Amino acid sequence: MAKTIAFVNQKGGVGKTTSCVNLAACLQEAGAKVLVCDFDPQGNATSGFGVDKGAVFPTIYDVLISGAAVEHAIVHTKYSDVLPANKGLAGASVEMIPLDRREYRLKDALAQVEASYDFILIDCPPSLELLTLNCLCAADTVLVPVQCEYYALEGLSDLLSTVRIVKGRLNPAIALEGLLLTMYDGRTNLSLQVAEEVKRHFPGKVFATVIPRNVRLSEAPSHGKPVTAYDSSSRGAVAYRRLAEELLEKNPLPRRA
Repeated sequence: MAKTIAFVNQKGGVGKTTSCVNLAACLQEAGAKVLVCDFDPQGNATSGFGVDKGAVFPTIYDVLISGAAVEHAIVHTKYSDVLPANKGLAGASVEMIPLDRREYRLKDALAQVEASYDFILIDCPPSLELLTLNCLCAADTVLVPVQCEYYALEGLSDLLSTVRIVKGRLNPAIALEGLLLTMYDGRTNLSLQVAEEVKRHFPGKVFATVIPRNVRLSEAPSHGKPVTAYDSSSRGAVAYRRLAEELLEKNPLPRRA
């Protein structure tokens, strides 16, 4: 069965989508079967794989609200399978309120296909509301990208407190996969200080791999490709391959016949 990892941080612009897309591509490159579930109404993970989010149907919204078959919504790309999203998902939080098992709609949908994958990566919206709650109820673990900037720790304790509440009330199996330092610039004292502070507050919970500031990482989405396909030798590509290796050390792939 797939391991489901939610990429969560209520702050925007910290590298959630970048990390989700590129880690998925690196895991697949390493031989894993990967599904990315785009659960952000912005649909950036969808377009990051070259999928036209304005033209695709059905989407994860149709699966959640209209009962569309999840296997019919999955789009196959060279880099990973994708469960796409677009701006239609923005209304789902309100539309799910009267529905049965509203916190588990995503979990129930992914359960239909989890046997086909090694990893399911969920790109969460930058907020803590019903969409994100669905992500946390569907996930086995949470991966938190932490931007190496001044406000990095602000809100992090609130996020982890929310995860603890979800663990206590809705998803007792959920755990922290790790904190991932992103947009790291080793030339600045600020990045070094933030990295030290995060490691001090969360000992043993921070990935050894850090994601550097890298222009290729910023350019790749506009070409509809993960960075490994856009510039395979860039610092960003090398870092995400290392992250994939680190994740696979903790979560080895099953032997295949």
